[in-house]
Amino acid sequence: MTSPFEALLPSTERALLHRVAVAQAEGRAPSLVGAVARDGRTVWSGSRSCVDGHAPDADTQYRIGSITKVFTAVLVMRLRDEGLLDLGDPLEKHLPGTGAGEVTVAQLLGHSAGLAAESPAPWWERTPGTERPELGDVLGEKPLLHPSGRGHHYSNPGYTLLGSLVEAVRGVSWEEALRTEILEPLGLTRTTARPVAPHAGGWAVHPWADVMLPEPAQDLGLMAPAGQLWSTASDLCRFAVFLAEGDERVLSAASVAEMRTPAVPPAAGDWEGGYGLGLQLLRRDGRTYVGHTGSLPGFVACLWVSVEDGVAAVALANATSGPMVAGTAADLVRIVAEAEPRIPEPWRPLSAVDQELLALTGPWYWGTSAYGLRLEADGGVALEPMRGAGRRARFRALPDGGWVGLNGYYAGETLRVVRREDGSVSHLDLGSFVFTREPYEPGDAVPGGVDEEGWRGL
Repeated sequence: MTSPFEALLPSTERALLHRVAVAQAEGRAPSLVGAVARDGRTVWSGSRSCVDGHAPDADTQYRIGSITKVFTAVLVMRLRDEGLLDLGDPLEKHLPGTGAGEVTVAQLLGHSAGLAAESPAPWWERTPGTERPELGDVLGEKPLLHPSGRGHHYSNPGYTLLGSLVEAVRGVSWEEALRTEILEPLGLTRTTARPVAPHAGGWAVHPWADVMLPEPAQDLGLMAPAGQLWSTASDLCRFAVFLAEGDERVLSAASVAEMRTPAVPPAAGDWEGGYGLGLQLLRRDGRTYVGHTGSLPGFVACLWVSVEDGVAAVALANATSGPMVAGTAADLVRIVAEAEPRIPEPWRPLSAVDQELLALTGPWYWGTSAYGLRLEADGGVALEPMRGAGRRARFRALPDGGWVGLNGYYAGETLRVVRREDGSVSHLDLGSFVFTREPYEPGDAVPGGVDEEGWRGL
């Protein structure tokens, strides 16, 4: 996607800087960086710091914590797309002997495997990874706390297993796979497993006084796939564009869209949140965000993308707690989307059209419910109720004829044209539902037949 704008309006930039300044001041963060990408490119970055004349920029590294999980999930999805594993495979098939082998790859990606949220003590984020040299040290004696596949329960050890799965199937270290399969193709030169200057130092800010304490930066060892990485606002904006559009060098747009789809129902009462395959989902102020939050001692981070608006934002701070970066990043997206709403592409007629396909457009009836079939620019079709509520869906053309549903009730269902012996169109079949040109027309292929006396009054 390309934007007709080279830069944001000055009023928008000031609103973004104001939001970052408020987050740094009210969150009592030593420093805070924000950045925004729109329609495929970074269009703004800004920062605030407690040290005059020493503000970080979009190239300053911060530790990003659990945003690392998104990178790990992409590596797993690549293995699936290459046919090296299936998301429904039990872990045991590829990584035997863990004690959690019955859980599936998809359950691990979506945090529905039922694993514990954390590894056994001592707290893994503040201790060296060498204290957990084996997977058994990460999982503990009782790795499963909940029934697998029944609900969402966030698990850091689950992503340790996924990192080890990548190593077992790929035959290289998680870090090597990350570098060659994601970082280098996307040009994320400032995303690394260990800090590379210029980088921020991690700090704890006293809850009741304006004083600070440095936080240790541990190498997480086997837990690295759950939270090891350091990155910059600039790199993460570039990664956010990938999460919106895909990149054939790394992962297709269809597979990235699959990652953005809810994997399990949200927890009771949490109807504004959710989780896909490695991506957090948020519904806020009528807008859907996908991305991830992250934290490790001394740092908090957030990346959100609004695919519909074509806007992404990143917020990074070097404080253990205080700055509400998730809300800040969401607000940066909202500010741009509302101040400078996306301008739609011009309408253009099709360059060519199949006349037989064109003849299928227009009204169809499922029973007495009227639907309209519309031809779309990509060769697919859309089927929508002509009035009132009803099931609507878009369909992608199949190579051997017909279409497959892309969304809603009919996702994955096949729509096909059924012809009579003379070649004329009889009806549309959508997952066994019959759509005819007229409602209950005698002689049409209406399941159960049509009353011979036809329509009548009272």
